[in-house]
This record gives sequence, structure tokens and C-alpha cells, in this order.
Amino acid sequence: MRFNLPLLAISSTLALVACNQLPEPSTPSANIDFAAPAGWQLVWHDEFEGKQLDRSKWTPEQNCWGGGNDEQQCYTDRPENIMVKDGLLHLIARAENFSGPDIVEDAANFDPKRQRTLPYTSGRIRSKGQGDWRYGRIDVSAKLPGGQGSWPAIWMLPTDNVYGAWPLSGEIDIMEAVNLGTQSDEENAAMGEPERRIHGTLHYGKRAPNNTYSGESYKLPAGASPTDGFNTYSIEWEEGEIRWYMNGVHYATRTSADWFTDAAQIMPGIGEHAPFDQRFHLLLNLAVGGNWAGNVNEKGIDAGIFPQSMQVDFVRVYQKL
Repeated sequence: MRFNLPLLAISSTLALVACNQLPEPSTPSANIDFAAPAGWQLVWHDEFEGKQLDRSKWTPEQNCWGGGNDEQQCYTDRPENIMVKDGLLHLIARAENFSGPDIVEDAANFDPKRQRTLPYTSGRIRSKGQGDWRYGRIDVSAKLPGGQGSWPAIWMLPTDNVYGAWPLSGEIDIMEAVNLGTQSDEENAAMGEPERRIHGTLHYGKRAPNNTYSGESYKLPAGASPTDGFNTYSIEWEEGEIRWYMNGVHYATRTSADWFTDAAQIMPGIGEHAPFDQRFHLLLNLAVGGNWAGNVNEKGIDAGIFPQSMQVDFVRVYQKL
């Protein structure tokens, strides 16, 4: 069980720095561009060198659904929330009331007249139908935001949902982080120790609420934080195995012995590596609050830290030769 902790000086400092101004764009010059191992070839990429989002590769989502996690943002297709500038993609979360559809736009029961108002806005883009892969290596260089209620993510969803609705067809989280820089609630964390963990996770199994997940967390050495600068978050996804990396450091592996899909009960004869044997696409987003970020560390949402920005330098997808 987690307990609500008092707001510490470290969070107050974040709020003072953020105020109502976005941080200056960071230069990714300190980022180490890790080359793909021998035997991989580049098949899809975005370096964000233009002046606007490349719509041939990405589609912004526009809804106030809450991600199925009671998140508190509406995703919009506005430059206030999605911007390409100085060679970087900026996904910007802001404290402002906004109204939009109450469910994701490609849901079977989508109705634009059904509106919902939430107290934050942000950006979420996906490559569905424009970048879809079965197996590969994915590298994403990003600088993450911090503060209570911030939830940046680099992840993948199945394009075709061959095995059924979530989580029967799986979910691959390349990187998630919540509340960076706030009081860490890691086991045995000292008072005043900042949250620095990133997480790589798989979601699969039975229909919700009986779904399950597995994964690992990782921390940069020497007390560094993912909010300090750009880091490269990667997976290598091959038949029956997925490996997670941060800056080239291998910190987690899962194999088909670790996962399953309940679809096997109604679809006899499916492959032994299901559900992670089908096409998936990429998503990049910055959520606010929700059932994870809002219930850990100092709990809730610190409205004073916004706006916050997740900055992305590049996305590169490789496949085996």
C-alpha cells in the first residue's frame, strides 16, 4: 500500500521553475546516437527537422477519453499541444479547461456529439496505418518532463487487434515514467530522494479487469534523471522475445514463456508467441494524472508545474536484414 507524502522542497522547486512558461528547448547535442547493431536496417524514421508534424507518418488523436485510466487531459491537434520546432517534437501539457469527444475517435461507438470537459490539454500522436511493424528495433530519443501528475509514454498498440480488444491483442510499453522529480516511493527510498525510474512493460492476458502485465524499471547511474537531458529508449522485438534498453544498457527481457492471451481459449491453434506476433504501431504522448500517476508518489496533480513538455529528437525503426 502506498501512502500520501507531504509536498517536498524538490517538487516546489519544479513548480517555481516551470511557472507558466515552457522550458527553453533543450539541445540534444549531448545525446549519444546509438547505432543499430549489425544485421539491422533502417526502415522508418522521423528526425523532426521540419516546421510541422509530418502527417504522412503521424496522426494526432483528438479526444477527452482519458485513456481508459481516468487521465485528466484532452488530446488536441493544436500547436499549443503539438509542435515541431528547433529539430524537436514538443508534446505539451497545459492546465486549461477543454471539451471534446468522450471516447477515442476510432471506437465503434464514437459519437462526436458526446462531449466531455477536462482541466488539462496535451498531445498524443500515433503511426497507425502509417507505420506498422511485426518485429524490429525501435529507438526513440527524448527528454522527459517531471512533476506530480506528469506521465510521458513511448509505446505500441496492435494495429489489427487480431486476438480481440485490449489486452487480448497486447500492448508494448517501450518507456513510461510518472512524477519524475517528486518524492520517490520506491521501496526503501529516503525522504527527499527524487523519483528517477523509467519503466518497460508488457500488457496481455485475460479481459479487463482480469488483465495482467509484467516489466522492469531502470534508473540512470550517478543520480541522473531522465528530465536532465536526452536519452535513447529502445526495444528489440523478435519472434518470442522482447528486450528493453536505455542508452544501450539492456535492463529487461521478456519471452513468450512470460506472456499469454486469453484469446487462445476461443481461437485454438494460434501461434505460441501470441499476442506479440502481429503488427503494432507507435504512440507518443504526455498524459496528466490518471490511475497511475495520480495515485503514487505525492499523489494527485500539482497544477503549478504546468505547462510541461516531452521533447523528442528522433524516432527510428529498424528491422532484421
